[in-house]
Formats: sequence, structure tokens, C-alpha cells
Amino acid sequence: MTGDRSNIGGPRKYFGWSHMRPSVVVPIGVIVVVAIVCVVVAALSSAQRADTVALDNERQLFTRALTNQGERVLREISAVATSEAAYRRIRVSFDSDWAQISVGLRLQSFFDHDFVFITDPSDHVLYASLGRRSVDPNWFNSVQSELRPVLDVMRGNPDPGGAVTIDATGLGNNRAARLQSFLGRPAIVAAVAVAVANGNEARTDVDAHAPVILSVKFIEDDMLKDIASRLRLSNLHDAAERPPDPGDYVFNLTDKQGRSLARFAWTPTQPGAEILNSVAPFISIALGGFVLLAGLVLRHMRKTAATIAAGETRLRHLALHDPLCGLPNRIFFSERLEAMIESVKGGAPPAAIFYIDLDHFKDVNDTLGHPIGDELIRCVTQRLTQSLRGDDLVARLGGDEFAVITSAGHDQATLETIGSRIIGSLCAPYSINDQTIVIGASIGVALINQHVGAVSDVMRHADMALYRAKNEGRNRACIYDTAMDDNLLKRKLVENDLRATIEKGELRVAYQPIVNNSGETVVGVEALCRWTHPERGEIPPSEFIPIAEHSGLIISLGEWVLRQACLDGKAWPDITVSVNVSPLQFRRADFVDVVERILHETDFDATRLELEVTESTLLGNVDTAELAMFRLKALGVRLALDDFGTGYSSLLYLRRFPFDKLKIDRSFVHSIERAADAAAIVHAVVSLGRGLGMKVTAEGVETAEQQLFLRAAGVHMMQGYRFGRPGTAADVNMRLSVPASFTITDTPSDLAMAG
Repeated sequence: MTGDRSNIGGPRKYFGWSHMRPSVVVPIGVIVVVAIVCVVVAALSSAQRADTVALDNERQLFTRALTNQGERVLREISAVATSEAAYRRIRVSFDSDWAQISVGLRLQSFFDHDFVFITDPSDHVLYASLGRRSVDPNWFNSVQSELRPVLDVMRGNPDPGGAVTIDATGLGNNRAARLQSFLGRPAIVAAVAVAVANGNEARTDVDAHAPVILSVKFIEDDMLKDIASRLRLSNLHDAAERPPDPGDYVFNLTDKQGRSLARFAWTPTQPGAEILNSVAPFISIALGGFVLLAGLVLRHMRKTAATIAAGETRLRHLALHDPLCGLPNRIFFSERLEAMIESVKGGAPPAAIFYIDLDHFKDVNDTLGHPIGDELIRCVTQRLTQSLRGDDLVARLGGDEFAVITSAGHDQATLETIGSRIIGSLCAPYSINDQTIVIGASIGVALINQHVGAVSDVMRHADMALYRAKNEGRNRACIYDTAMDDNLLKRKLVENDLRATIEKGELRVAYQPIVNNSGETVVGVEALCRWTHPERGEIPPSEFIPIAEHSGLIISLGEWVLRQACLDGKAWPDITVSVNVSPLQFRRADFVDVVERILHETDFDATRLELEVTESTLLGNVDTAELAMFRLKALGVRLALDDFGTGYSSLLYLRRFPFDKLKIDRSFVHSIERAADAAAIVHAVVSLGRGLGMKVTAEGVETAEQQLFLRAAGVHMMQGYRFGRPGTAADVNMRLSVPASFTITDTPSDLAMAG
């Protein structure tokens, strides 16, 4: 079963803006839009402020212009009231009639006003003109109630020739609105008291009954045009005479009581609007360009997003699956296992994990090549998925290691059934490129229940169960139990004790005789390491040698055994001394140097030293092993291929490497009496060895029948309990000094001690 998860992505690395994700581009687009909007809003706000400032300036200037007009009118009538010419013309008696005054007074030349009249001390109009034309004074008597407050103020002015004008339009008091209404249109009104004659000199003070000159200047088109020209006010006009146009500003002139005196209108200048009008096309072009660009970017993003999505799907698959077989990899498996543990702790039914390791897969990979090994992995994948349920998760953890998570059952019988089914499926022969390949499988099973801890705990349990399955002979499934923890602890204790024993040199070497095919002559001995523990007693090599190999102690242990064998072997000048070499030793680059140094230090004859290696030593190490062997041969050291027939048994090895001897494994020797195929294999090996010019030694010979068969088959040398058990160096000395003799024993012996 393969799987995928949407929330796990593979490695992603995109370059260039075209590969930007929407989550990046959209915020950038929003920022750009917000920036443009802010610029537009700021421009509009600035334009509005500019228009407001311009209008305030126009309003202030217009008010000032009206004030200037009023001040000019006031100055004019003040000049009339205090001038000598005016004094002469006004020099009249108060009892003169109107005709005499109208003849004697020609004041129009002094005024450029629309309305002028002069009152006597009784506030009767003595002279009046309208538009520089004389009018009936009686017509103005009707406004005396409006004029009297002005006259009273003027006569009370301590400044001769002074004037009263409260605002630019003249009166500005509570009578101003009624007078403006009487006049019927906006006007500038000013009044002054006349310095009345007293003899030939003008009076320097103002009499309470002095005449008053009142002047009215209507604010009409001419004045407004002049103001508009000077102030550059467009379309300035009287709002009462012509309604304002849309967009015009209406200026409402009021007195201090807030009553409206006049309304004027003009078209205000709008510098901000003019600026906006000038830049609006550019802003429109910019916005249009941005919209177009945004559209193109979004379109490109959509296409790019589709491409990225497809790429991410593939990357996700590659990140979570093995590229060779397509199964989920270790990452996917670990996270699914973690989810399963949490699910079981949450109340789901218990589950189990099967940790599968292929036996002898490395041999296939190294001898037939990696392409065959890769195809074998694919075939194993197919068989695994077919032998399990669709809901089970099958993963490849790496190399030749697979794992299965299943919830099919958690009782021992069900787990054993599943394990047997997997092993049976994987152990059936494979046919790949016209090659028939047979491999095995060892399985460690661990339960997933509410009592388990983390993923690491479950994997540790499965690994310990797998370790037991391999130690118990492979091609089997072992279920984890708590006793395995005890075994692990025991192995760690053995490892620690073995390390201390090696450092102290407390191991010993036993030697098993190797005899000729008649069994009468000892032609060599095989050095075997033995360990007597001070508390546990004798520990068999089958127990401590694997621990030494797993921990790396085999390097120092093997070097110690080789040195001790050379030292002891100096006492046996006529026989060879065979020493087993671990694959870990042989694969070290300095192994030959170590052998040469020990031979030199012990002064042992290299031609009497025989190193025994297994086929596993050569796998995956062909070139290095070949070079090391030829260097050893150059020293004079002999080489033997041990346990021949139990491994891959490649003829290529026999032809390529300079072996001097083949050793038939004891498993074939034990079977020759009851299995015809075992006897045939022995005959074949002997013939092969003789054909290649090699000596052949049979191991594990225990009965006379086995000896007779092997001698008849052509075996050169034999070793086994029939010819003697492993003993000390002293035992070998005694054996060599006494004629050969041995006791025939037909009872199976403890083969483990011979290891």
C-alpha cells in the first residue's frame, strides 16, 4: 500500500517572480493597490486643502476690497467737509430757503458717489442728489428716523471732520439693515460732520447742530468689475440681481447682529482641482496599467500555480516514497506509526508492526550486480503488497529492510500466521534476467497497544525481535516479549565483560587437530578462542563471538588470537596453524600490515600460517580482498575458504582468489549418511577443489563411516571430534609427541564447542 498526505511537502525551491506563490503575490498586489489609493486620497485631500486655502484668501481679499471702498468714500466726504471751497459754499444762514441753497451749493463735483445729501441742524435735508442729479429733499425726509442715529453719532464725534463707519458698508448698526432695505441694493454708506463757519474762520469743534454730509456709494457692476479685475475673481456679481451659477461661492455680508446686508457670488479659483485635472490622465493611465499588469500577473500566476501544484504533488510523493519501489519511505512510515500509536492510545484496537530483513540479499547484490538487486527489491515489494490486506501499510525503510503496520490482529496465533505468510511469499524462488534467485526473510514483530511509548520504543522492540529471529536461524518471525529486554541487557553485560577480558588478556586459545585422510597424522591445528567467565563459567563462542562482531571487539580479539597462535605454534615446526579471520578484520585496510607485524614480532614462519575466511568476507569487497590476498600470499601465508557451500558459493571466487584450501562445512558431513544430495555435494566440492589444485578439508567428522566416505571421496584432510577435541597448547605438544590414536565416537557431540 502506498500513501500520500496533503500536509507534507517535499523540498521546494523556486526562483524568479514567475514562481511566486499566490500567498506572496496577493499581499504585494494589495500593498500596491493600497499605496495607489493612499496616493490618490492624499492628492484629493491636498487638492481640497488648496481649494479651501484659495477660497479663504479670496474671501479675505474681497472683504478687504469692500473695506477699502468704504474708507475711500469716507476720505472723500471728509475732505469735502473740511475743505475751504466746501466751507464757502456751505456758508449759508440756517433760515435760507431751499432754492437759495440749491443754487449756492454745487457739490456734485466733490463727489463720485451715487447718493449725497446734507442735513441742517434740525435734521432737515438741505441738499440731496442721486446719481449726480438733484432730487426733492422732501423725499428723503421720510428716512429721518433711519438717519437720526447716524446724525446723533456724528454730532457727538469729538473729531471735527471725522466719520462714523462701523463696517465696510457704512452704518453697520441696528439701523443698517433697514437703511439697506430702503436703498434697495448694496451700498457703502459714510457720514461726516461739517465744520460750520463762524465769521471768517472755520470752527475747530463740532457744534451739536452742525450740518452732516451723508454719502451713499452703491456697489454695482462697475465697482464689482474693478474689484474682480484687481483680485482676479471670476464672475463676481450681486447675488440678489443674478442667481449664482452652480459651483459659485456666495459671500453673505452681515452686520454685527448677523442680519444679512448683501450677498455676492463669484466662481472661486480651484488650484487643487486644476492640478488634479492635469494629473488625472496620468493617474488614470497608471491605474489602467496596474489593472492590466495585475490581470497578466494573475493569469500567469494561475498557470504557474497549476505547474507548481503538479510539481509539488510529485515532490511530495518523492519526499514520502522510495524512488526504487514506490513504497512509503521511513519518514512516511514513522509518522504513520506515530499516528497509529496515538490512535490505539485513544481507544482504537491494538495493531502490530512487522520489521522485515531480507536474508542473503547483499550476496545477490554483490555477485549479480545492483540492477538485479534493484529488480529483486521491486519483486519483493510486489509480493509483500499481495500477501497483505489493502489497509496494511507496507514501507521500505532502506536497503533490504521493510516494515508493515497492520491492524489485522494482535494475538500471537494471528501474528504468527501473518509472519509465516510473508516468509513463504518472500522465500519462493525469483526468476530475474534468466537468473533463479532464492533469498530468505527474518521478521521481528512488535505489538502496538495502550502500554507502548513512542515510535522509538516500538521500533526497538521490533529490532530486538528481528535480532532473535536471525540468531535462531533466520527465515522465521519472532514476536517481541519482555524477556528480550533481559537478553539485551545480558548481551550488554557480556559485551562489557568481554571488553575487560580482552584488555586484561584473560582469554585462552584452544587448538583442534587437523589430520590426514587416514587420521593417523596430525598435519595442522585450528586455533579457537575460548572464554571462561569468573562467575558464569564457560561461555560458548556461539554466544560471545557474534557480540564481539556486533560491537567491533572482534578486531582486538582476532588480533590477540592470531598473536597467541603464532607464539604457541612456534613449538610445532612441522604443522600448520589455522586462524579464523572475521570479515570485519579482513576488510580493514591495515589487516595485512597487522599480520606482517605479528609474524615479525613472534618470529613465526609465514608458510605455516593459514588464514581461514568465509565467503561473506569477499562479498562487496572483491577488489580490496583480492589485493589483500595477493599481499598475504607474497608473505607466504596460506589461505583457506571456510564453510564452502553454505554461502553463495560463487565459482568466480575460486577462480579469482588465490585460495590454497577448501573446507567442507560440517552440515554436509553430518548429512552424508542420510541424505543423498549432501553426499553428492561433498563429491562435487572435492572434485572442484582437486580440479582447481586446492586441498580439501572436511569439518565435523565424528564417525568412522563419515571418515571412510570422505576418504573414498578424495578429501585430503579431516577434523572433528573423531580425531580430537579442542585442547590447550600442552595437549597439542603431548599429541605430537605420542603416536596418533583416537577413540571412535558415534554419539553426536556438542558442536557449539567446536566453533
